[in-house]
Amino acid sequence: MVFDYLDAGADDEISLRRGKDAYSQLEMHYHCLAGLQPPLDLSTKIFGHDVKLPFFTCPTAGNRMFHTHGEAAVARAAQRHGTLYGLSSLATTGITDIVNYHTGPKVFQLYVWKDRELVKEVLDKAKEGGFNALALTADFTWYGNRERDIRNGFTIPPNYSVKQMIEAIRKPAWTYDFLSADPYTYACIKDDVPADSLASFVNSQINPAFDWKDAEWLLGEWGGPAALKGVVRVDDAKKAVETGFSTMWVSNHGARQLETSPATIDVLPSIREAVGPDVEIIMDGGVQRGTDICKALALGADAVGIGKPFLWGLAAGGEEGVYKAIEILRVELDRAMGLLGTGTVDELKKRGPGLIHRRGGSVRDYHDVGAHGRGYGGGIV
Repeated sequence: MVFDYLDAGADDEISLRRGKDAYSQLEMHYHCLAGLQPPLDLSTKIFGHDVKLPFFTCPTAGNRMFHTHGEAAVARAAQRHGTLYGLSSLATTGITDIVNYHTGPKVFQLYVWKDRELVKEVLDKAKEGGFNALALTADFTWYGNRERDIRNGFTIPPNYSVKQMIEAIRKPAWTYDFLSADPYTYACIKDDVPADSLASFVNSQINPAFDWKDAEWLLGEWGGPAALKGVVRVDDAKKAVETGFSTMWVSNHGARQLETSPATIDVLPSIREAVGPDVEIIMDGGVQRGTDICKALALGADAVGIGKPFLWGLAAGGEEGVYKAIEILRVELDRAMGLLGTGTVDELKKRGPGLIHRRGGSVRDYHDVGAHGRGYGGGIV
C-alpha cells in the first residue's frame, strides 16, 4: 500500500511510463581515447552554492511514512555526499530541525497556499533554518488522480481498514517501525496537528487561483534565489524569468498530477534554448540511472533532482539506504561521463548537445517485465 503510494503515477500512468522510456530514446555518442583518469570531478554549483554532486534529493512529502527517521535520514545522507538537500513544506520534520542534520546548501519547497500569513510564517522559518533557496511548486493546484491509492484505500495515517491491517501483517518490519515511533505530523506547517487532522487543512489551503501576481508577491517576501517548479513550456519559462525567478525547475511532479503531461527530458532542450545559457535549470522526472542524470546535464540541466531512487533507499534502510542510493547514482554518473569522454560537469554541459542523439523507437526498448505474469509475451508498454 505504501509501496503503491510511492511508486504510482496519475490515472493510467502513461506519463509515468513515458517519463522513464524517454531516456531510452537518447543515445550517447561517446568520444574514445579521451585520456581521462577516475574519479572524475562531479562538483558544480546549485543556487550559487558549491556542491560535490550535480544531483540531489528532491523535496518529497511525508518521509517518516517510509522510515521512522524520515527527512533527518535523507538530510544526513545528503550532507555526507556534500550535495544539496530539498525539504517539502509537507515534511514530517520541522524546518528549523533540519540544520541539525545538514549544514550545507538547502532548498525549501512551498505549495500555492491561500493564507498569506501562513506563507510568511513558513518563509521566516525557512530563513531561520538556513535555507538558501525557495522552490514554488506550481503544478499542484489540483490533487492528481492517483488510482492505485484509491483502489488500496490509502490514507495518511492508515485508517486501519481490514485491507490495511492485512497489508500491515504482510509487512511486519514497516508495521513495527510505524507503531513503535511517535505519531508524525506535517511539522513545517502545524507541528501540533496530527497528519490525519491536517489533511483537510491542506486541501483547504491549496489555491488554484494562485497566479503570476501572487508569485511576484512571494518573491518579494522571500528576497533570495527562487525556482519555479513545474515548468514544461517555453512561454512559462520566459514568463518566470520576467517575473523574477532565478531558476527554472523542469518537472511534471513525478507524473503524479496531469496525465499525459510530457516527459521532462523531452522538453528540457527547448526550455534551455528559450532562457539562454545564464539561467539556472533544474530537471527531475523519470531519473533512475546515472546515465539518465548524464543525459539531462548534457541537454541543458545544471542540476538534476531524484525522487523514487532515494525514497526506495529510505524505505529499505533509513539513512544508510539513502546514502547507498545516492552512491549508486554517483558511481554510475562517474562511469557514464568517463565513457562519454567528459571529465567535468562543465565540460559535459558545454559539449553535451553534440554527444546525445535521439533515435527511433523499438519494441526492444520497452521490455515489459511483468508480461509473463499477466499471461502474454511482452513487448512495448
